[in-house]
Amino acid sequence: MAFDGLVIAALTHELNEALAGGRINKIYQPEADELILTVKNNRTNYRLLISASASLPLIYLTGETKSNPMTAPNFCMLLRKHLSGGKILRIVQPDMERIIRFEIEHLDEMGDTCMKYLIAELMGKHSNIIFTQPDGTIIDSIKHISLNVSSVREVLPGRTYFIPKTVEKKDPKSVDRDTFFSFVLNRPAPVSKAIYTSLTGISPIAATEICYRSHIDGDHSTDTLTLEEKEQLFNGFEAFMDLIRQCRFDPAIIYRDGEPVEFSCLPLTCYGDLKTQFFDSMSALLETYYSQKNTITRIRQKSSDLRRIVNTSLERSQKKYQLQQKQMADTKKMDKYKVYGELINTYGYNLEPQSKSLTCENYYTNETITIPLDPQLTAHENSVRYFEKYNKLKRTSEALNTLLVETKEEIDHLESIRTALDIALYEEDLAQIKEELTEYGYIRRHGPAKGAKRPSKSRPFHYISSAGYDIYVGKNNFQNEELTFKVATGNDWWFHAKGIPGSHVIVKSNNEELPDETFEEAARLAAYYSSGRGADKVEIDYIQKKHVKKVSGAKPGFVIYHTNYSMIAAPNIDGIRDASANS
Repeated sequence: MAFDGLVIAALTHELNEALAGGRINKIYQPEADELILTVKNNRTNYRLLISASASLPLIYLTGETKSNPMTAPNFCMLLRKHLSGGKILRIVQPDMERIIRFEIEHLDEMGDTCMKYLIAELMGKHSNIIFTQPDGTIIDSIKHISLNVSSVREVLPGRTYFIPKTVEKKDPKSVDRDTFFSFVLNRPAPVSKAIYTSLTGISPIAATEICYRSHIDGDHSTDTLTLEEKEQLFNGFEAFMDLIRQCRFDPAIIYRDGEPVEFSCLPLTCYGDLKTQFFDSMSALLETYYSQKNTITRIRQKSSDLRRIVNTSLERSQKKYQLQQKQMADTKKMDKYKVYGELINTYGYNLEPQSKSLTCENYYTNETITIPLDPQLTAHENSVRYFEKYNKLKRTSEALNTLLVETKEEIDHLESIRTALDIALYEEDLAQIKEELTEYGYIRRHGPAKGAKRPSKSRPFHYISSAGYDIYVGKNNFQNEELTFKVATGNDWWFHAKGIPGSHVIVKSNNEELPDETFEEAARLAAYYSSGRGADKVEIDYIQKKHVKKVSGAKPGFVIYHTNYSMIAAPNIDGIRDASANS
């Protein structure tokens, strides 16, 4: 996630093309640290979002609307007073910093033309939106920073605005060969770190990409580079920066297993084995990236209660299973007690009264054994006592055989629900999981709240193989059951990760012979949508659906099958076309 100076450079170029020459129509402050400006330019209305959030500073053009407070905050009122109707002359990024400055021309109260700057600083927890005079005098800011908060710079009305330089860095757009060699490569550090700690606006991922494009290992120390390698690195750096200078941006998001992991204003070739999605603008990229990240974060937060219920129940069942296994191990003594009783009946006729043991030959093994006795009991009574122990342990063993199966089925069921929670992407997916937990008694059922909306039904994932065959993936046990026994027909192919919780994957064969790549793609999907997702390889069972059987009374999604095929697949679904949105 590199919201660095390079991304700001791309945004500055994009905003100049869209907004320079436009007039500010409306100004809103929907959040304490967020502004939305509506700008009209070339007969088009643009909505610009600027967020100085400490956790997620952002700036991009958006189509999204937000509700606003009934009474506008003071900073918003101040901007409206000065900037409403103002003309954006140009948008500037100073020295590759994570700063965008809007230079705005407007009329003052006397009707004279004036200039003001609106400065967006996108620097993590130090982010701010500052309104200044052209000479740098601060008029106001969305966050007031006193010396009690920062010893580096005050951001208060009347103070002089400046960009704090806490670390000496160079502007990468103006670095020549000699400076690169003497200032960057003279640092005793790994090559990539030397680049991003020496040059403004270069993030660690951008430095890694520069090294990768230059065919230099970024983890190697600068001290180990030969002169030829230094030249090679500088040439790669120059080629990279030329793209920035010439504004040849190509915004892209990198996905790993369907989840966005990184973005940049230029393709990140160091992630060559992962899926890359390109965008026409940085604004479209940022809106998509953070929307998808927020969706994933939100669904994980919403699933936390369900996950806690599942984990608590699973932990309880696992402890119960361990106790039952221990009790079952104790029942292994029952055969010994049966033999003791029989031997006492055979040899106990000549025992002395109050004997504490009986030594005799065990006619089952032809070995001499010693049997402990209760001296207060007769031989017959000792025999009866051992037979009672035997019968008690036998009854316990028979009961435990059933209980162990039931508890193991409960553990498997809960683990399958936990895997479904990992797969869930939307609230309707969670609704089905909650319904399953309620149906099996893990959640107490309550009537729906009055006027509550019925959640929309969750649908299985739908993919299309490279050969054009439909592949369906269940998100939970209810969907697995429906896919296997209602959607699939006899000659369709069924896939599942071997011996671990996971989705049922159905390939609609259309009664045709499937090509090898379709089998491989379905197996990859089965591996990915299983609890083995984090492994390098997963063993997958596959078989025609007509050989998959439902066990009477089994939990939903639990099946049996025989004479299946198996293959090893990587849990990687990159390159498989997702058609879920059109299903």
